[in-house]
Amino acid sequence: MVSYRTSMQIVADLLTVTEQSGQEGIKTTSLLTKANLSHSRLSKFLDNLTGAGLINKIEYDGKNTFVITPKGRQYLESYANFSSIAESFGLEL
Repeated sequence: MVSYRTSMQIVADLLTVTEQSGQEGIKTTSLLTKANLSHSRLSKFLDNLTGAGLINKIEYDGKNTFVITPKGRQYLESYANFSSIAESFGLEL
């Protein structure tokens, strides 16, 4: 059976990858590869994440770099806690 990721899982994956990149941030191409998303899907998620203040987009020399915000780290922490609670009840997010 093929297991698809939910939007919540994709958001958590994107934030995790962005957080792992540290203060240097991560470029769009690396994010595409590591998150395993098409460019159009990634763009929608990035618009939502920047709009919600979970990541910052830094444009430099025509290229975009993304850096996680403190609010993004807080979301990731809450997601991890909620995920482990759900799992303890036998639920998958």
